[in-house]
Amino acid sequence: MNKTPSENYEIVVVGGGHAGTEAALSAARMGAETLLLTMNIATVGQMSCNPAIGGLAKGQLVREIDALGGQMALLTDGAGIQFRMLNRSKGPAVWSPRAQCDRALYTQLARLTCEQQPGLRMRQGTGIDLAFEGNRVVGVITDSGQLVRAQAVVLTAGTFLNGIIHVGEVQQEGGRAGEFSARGITECLVGRGFISGRLKTGTPPRVDGTTIDYSRTKVQPGDDKPTPFSYRTRSLDLEQMPCFLTYTNPETHSALAKGFDRSPMFADRIKGVGPRYCPSVEDKIHRFAGRDRHQLFLEPEGRNTTEYYVNGFSTSLPEEVQLEAIRTVVGLEEVQLTRFGYAVEYDYFQPTQLKPTLETKLIENLFFAGQINGTTGYEEAGAQGLMAGINATLKVRRRVPFVLQRSEAYIGVLIDDLVTKGTIEPYRMFTSRAEHRLILRQDNADLRLMEHGLRYGLVSDDFREMVRTKRVRIQQSLQDLKKMKLEPEKAREVLAASGSSPLAEKNSLYNLLKRPEVKLEDFRQLGVLDIFTTWESPEWDSVREQVDIEIKYEGFMRRQRATAERLTRLEQKKIPASFDFSAIAAFSAEAQEKLIVVQPATVGQASRISGVSPADVAILLVHLARHGSGLVSRETSVGQKG
Repeated sequence: MNKTPSENYEIVVVGGGHAGTEAALSAARMGAETLLLTMNIATVGQMSCNPAIGGLAKGQLVREIDALGGQMALLTDGAGIQFRMLNRSKGPAVWSPRAQCDRALYTQLARLTCEQQPGLRMRQGTGIDLAFEGNRVVGVITDSGQLVRAQAVVLTAGTFLNGIIHVGEVQQEGGRAGEFSARGITECLVGRGFISGRLKTGTPPRVDGTTIDYSRTKVQPGDDKPTPFSYRTRSLDLEQMPCFLTYTNPETHSALAKGFDRSPMFADRIKGVGPRYCPSVEDKIHRFAGRDRHQLFLEPEGRNTTEYYVNGFSTSLPEEVQLEAIRTVVGLEEVQLTRFGYAVEYDYFQPTQLKPTLETKLIENLFFAGQINGTTGYEEAGAQGLMAGINATLKVRRRVPFVLQRSEAYIGVLIDDLVTKGTIEPYRMFTSRAEHRLILRQDNADLRLMEHGLRYGLVSDDFREMVRTKRVRIQQSLQDLKKMKLEPEKAREVLAASGSSPLAEKNSLYNLLKRPEVKLEDFRQLGVLDIFTTWESPEWDSVREQVDIEIKYEGFMRRQRATAERLTRLEQKKIPASFDFSAIAAFSAEAQEKLIVVQPATVGQASRISGVSPADVAILLVHLARHGSGLVSRETSVGQKG
């Protein structure tokens, strides 16, 4: 090893993707001297796959990152070229924001944010080994032989750990096109007893937009009134760029099938498991042979490029097969490819080896975040990075860790799923994974989570006051609407315009708004909303939306909150680290095996482990009582200032 002088930091973050940037920024903003070690400073925050942020359930994660003081939403607002709120035709529990971004600008803004963050240094280099003292990590060894000492290390290696890129029968080392793979870290951790596995992900070809026949596709515009991703962005004033919709067809499928014998996936050259809900195009036509077409979205890569991303056409087939097949798609008959699609196979670590704080169970002060934990997606990575950065800093400061419950945030659902259930395929967030999704909406993340961001110094006083004012105005509006009474005659025109039945007698505006077809804004023309008009427009829009939702779904949300409170009592029942699951013979064999492996931190977590029955939970509660463990309040278990 070279005798390069060592350096000392409180936190070292390895990897500069979406998890790494959020981890490094949160640690530095909490006052920790932080180093972000990345293979290529020019690709910090790189959008490796599609040039978009958000989407179904993912948009909720980004809003929560923002409410806690993270950066992803602000970067999206700064680099966005099209904004859409998905699922508007359905209930508000599944509304999800999504934005197309200028890929190059997003990376530029991410890098600049890190460069300008006090307490954060960036260094180009590769971590190839870790340094330990007993069962505690004490630093990272770089490819130049330098020991960078750290009190805590956050690994956010993305797809780079022993990464292999596949295109047809061609294989090469790499974690992303044009970039090297990272070797050494996996071997180091496996040598320490960690269990690793292989996963794969893919990306579609990119095409020259000047060779697309847009007249044969369907235009997909952004929203007329775009909604910012960040609560801290007051409004968006931009010229939105359209996306375009087209489809594969039987000719496309036949052209793709010609390459199946050279497919690395079908020839079993790829051993890693791919994402179930975002399969390659060859996998789609193989698994769904009865379908004669699949959607393809043509998405602009940015304002200052003609390149387009072909969303839905992820593939690792040979290059000539890709070109032949894509030219059978309507509108792409003369298209020129600028980059071919490929698959990348990489190492990950089973996330049941982590605590709910994302600290590893085997090595103290070592945290994992992002695709190293088996997840897929920028949003899932960013959420984990933020939480790992916060908890790494709390750990070195000897403060109480921060764990979000499933009833508090999608982030809580994400991390609990990972550390409790593990994953054997790339994990993607869905609204269906959140049992309390009606109270975990994208529109109220600031109200739910801002206080946590404030506690850790990640949220500014201005944001705090904005959220507190919003909360007061919502409560005041609800009270005022209960007092406002409308005569049947006065409400008739508004109700008729909304397709709602007329009033039989005088009633409150609050009760009228319980009707699904009636909205608060409908009554503006009657002058009954004049008391709200002194508020500035963005604040009024946000309050009005909250008031409408709170009134219409009042009963559902009351029941969901009651259920969440009951489950929280199980979460508050802590399981001591010294508790010996192997000593309890009354457990079923499967439950005992799973409990020993997962080592749940709470009874609630134990109850969600596959194979642990209600009877096993009852046995656990009895033995915990004998062990002397009682209910622990929220203040002493999570999120408390040290």
